[in-house]
Amino acid sequence: MLDSPHKSLKCLAAETIANVAKFKRARRVVRQHGGITKLVALLDCAHDSTKPAQSSLYEARDVEVARCGALALWSCSKSHTNKEAIRKAGGIPLLARLLKTSHENMLIPVVGTLQECASEENYRAAIKAERIIENLVKNLNSENEQLQEHCAMAIYQCAEDKETRDLVRLHGGLKPLASLLNNTDNKERLAAVTGAIWKCSISKENVTKFREYKAVETLVGLLTDQPEEVLVNVVGALGECCQEHENRVIVRKCGGIQPLVNLLVGINQALLVNVTKAVGACAVEPESMMIIDHLDGVRLLWSLLKNPHPDVKASAAWALCPCIKNAKDAGEMVRSFVGGLELIVNLLKSDNKEVLASVCAAITNIAKDQENLAVITDHGVVPLLSKLANTNNNKLRHHLAEAISRCCMWGRNRVAFGEHKAVAPLVRYLKSNDTNVHRATAQALYQLSEDADNCITMHENGAVKLLLDMVGSPDQDLQEAAAGCISNIRRLALATEKARYT
Repeated sequence: MLDSPHKSLKCLAAETIANVAKFKRARRVVRQHGGITKLVALLDCAHDSTKPAQSSLYEARDVEVARCGALALWSCSKSHTNKEAIRKAGGIPLLARLLKTSHENMLIPVVGTLQECASEENYRAAIKAERIIENLVKNLNSENEQLQEHCAMAIYQCAEDKETRDLVRLHGGLKPLASLLNNTDNKERLAAVTGAIWKCSISKENVTKFREYKAVETLVGLLTDQPEEVLVNVVGALGECCQEHENRVIVRKCGGIQPLVNLLVGINQALLVNVTKAVGACAVEPESMMIIDHLDGVRLLWSLLKNPHPDVKASAAWALCPCIKNAKDAGEMVRSFVGGLELIVNLLKSDNKEVLASVCAAITNIAKDQENLAVITDHGVVPLLSKLANTNNNKLRHHLAEAISRCCMWGRNRVAFGEHKAVAPLVRYLKSNDTNVHRATAQALYQLSEDADNCITMHENGAVKLLLDMVGSPDQDLQEAAAGCISNIRRLALATEKARYT
């Protein structure tokens, strides 16, 4: 019936499909019987839908056909395979064209379809190419709440991509998003708006704009009495905004630390990942850190290391790093958590790279305190760190090398790292293309080179030539560590020569 010459019959057929295709099996049947291609063809009926349909009844019927086609595609687009079928049938340019329309009842299903499809990477690239973001931003200023919601949701889906985040800013989309935060009655729209703000905040330039529009203060006000889907986005946005000093101060002055710490006791995985990041970002400020500590926030973060979800564990371990770095008496604070040091050392047995990198970073901070370093050494930190040395993951290499470097400062740990075969793999890190890895590795090798056997291993594995290249690095810490390590290897070689000839 979608091929019928009668426009009203086409409309009824498409609207019926829109209602029926709310469940999976119906959506599959539509696709299997060629329905997606026919529905996409309906979008082409409204050739000039940019002008209000006043000129004739005929044009109005064309617009109605396209609207019903979009409604049916919106229902069908809840399936991954159908999204792909819509794209292959040429749906994106047609949806883009209809997005310029002034017919509000047409815009809602068009934006709804785009919002569903924007979860796919192929679509996001096409959405950029068709200049769709510009029109999504324009429709944020509409009076229609449903339209605003779907536009914000589509921006949320697309703004994973930096270029899209820049386009939202360039087309003036950040101001309407910030002002929509003040309307909190419609929770679906609020969830979409806070989601769009969260993803847009990943870009620093956008964070600056949001601060200008007083969005940070409004977000802090939304930390209580909101549904979880809103909270996940609000806290996600604050986590991004608090990467900047000015926003951390605003959050503290607006009383945002307490509600953030209160959210650390939840069970929603996405919320916990975001709130740990936000609390960690705030802990960079010593004043905020005092409040976090006073509210028992560090203990709550530590307890999240027992969470079954690896993402939550990793996020909690990352958040603990600034907490330990900025606490007044960090060593004493860490020791006060019964079984805490054993727990964090045991996390080095995880098979999740992000958990391992974050735990290594936390151990680097813990090991700055001699007493705690002695305790984690007793818990077997050296063999566990050594076991991880054969990795190609640069993030893990960076933090692992830093942890090894710091753990060398106790007892016979330097010798133990050599005995557990950690030295040769570390030398290979110098071939990495990441400067952070180079710096951390050179510092670890410098510490390890205080032991004669480690120097021999380094020499045998070609460390000298690699380190010589790094003595000329513009990074001063890397220069010094490389030079110090070469100096220790050379000193050992001279001593051996001397011993041989006397």
